[in-house]
Order: sequence, then structure tokens, then C-alpha cells
Amino acid sequence: MAFVHSLFGRSDYAIIGELVEPGLKVLDLGCGEAELLGWLVENKNVQARGVELSASKVQKAIARGVSAYQGDIEEALSDYPDGAFDMVILSQTLQETRRPMHVLNDMLRVGKRAIVAFPNFGHWRVRVSHLFSGRAPKTDLFPYDWYDSPNLHYLTVDDFEETAKKEGWIIERRIFLAGAKEVTAFPNLTAEVAVYLFRK
Repeated sequence: MAFVHSLFGRSDYAIIGELVEPGLKVLDLGCGEAELLGWLVENKNVQARGVELSASKVQKAIARGVSAYQGDIEEALSDYPDGAFDMVILSQTLQETRRPMHVLNDMLRVGKRAIVAFPNFGHWRVRVSHLFSGRAPKTDLFPYDWYDSPNLHYLTVDDFEETAKKEGWIIERRIFLAGAKEVTAFPNLTAEVAVYLFRK
């Protein structure tokens, strides 16, 4: 297993930072305070745009010098024409969207390529937690009570792979993370987070 650097304490950000090529026009959905976007602007010279639901986070993103606006990502994407961006990023938010397929298809409409990172609910700790507690799984990665969880959809690596195949998406890169390590064997069981670079 190879160790993965972190960016702002997140290994998925470090992977995304490597995947985004210099000079691209990038849209980050659910950009938070735009730590990742700010880093991409500074280090990769991208033309950055962010969408975030939280007004206070948008203010912090703007204070960071990143162009961001407040909006629901499911509605915001419809404002953009086809192919408006080189890359659309959705990190750790897909499982919280009401209509994930709508979001994914719209990402591929407005972006030439897309990066999605999501927690893998097929990870062995999640399975063990559910099996032995008989309750909604709680782990370090998913510390929420069932009524407090922002997660609406519990997808796994295998779910995404099957969806990509069914939709005819071309997966250019797949990186699987367990903490600060990249894993390659049995990712549906061993990966805590999956990162995909894909296109139509």
C-alpha cells in the first residue's frame, strides 16, 4: 500500500489536486470554504468557480479570493451551458444529494470530465458495525446517528462501477483510499474513500 499525501487534512483533496491539470476551467460543487479551489488557483493556475449551500462558507471562500456563490448544486448546474468547464469536482457530497444521478449526468453535461470522491459504504468496518450492532452503522468515518446523518444514499465502490458501466461512462482513473494509504486489493471491502476521474 502506498502512502498518500494529504491536503488540508484530506487525502482525497491531495488526489484531486494531482488529477487536475494546470490552467483548466474548474467548477467545484459543494466547495465549502474553497480550500481546495484556492489551492488549485494558487498551484495549478485554474480558472475556479465554486457552488456552496452555506452562506457563511461562501463568504469565507470569497474572502479567500475564490469566485463562489450560494446555491443548491442540484439546481445550480442547470444554469450552465453544455461544456462550460473542463473539470467538475464533487468531493464527499454525492451521498448527500437528493438526486445523485441527475447531479452526475449534469456534471458530465457542463464539464468535459468529472471527478467524484465519496465514502465507500461497502468498507468492512461499516459492514461489521451494522452486522454486530443491528443498527445504522457508526464508525470513525460515519459517526452520525441515523437521524443526524447528512447521508441520503449509501453507495459503494461496486455500486459506482456498475452505474458507470450501465451509463457508458469512461473511467480514466480510480483511486481507493484507506486513511492515508492507497489500496488496490478488494477496494469495495478495503477502501474508505473512492476517487474517480471519468467522462462520457
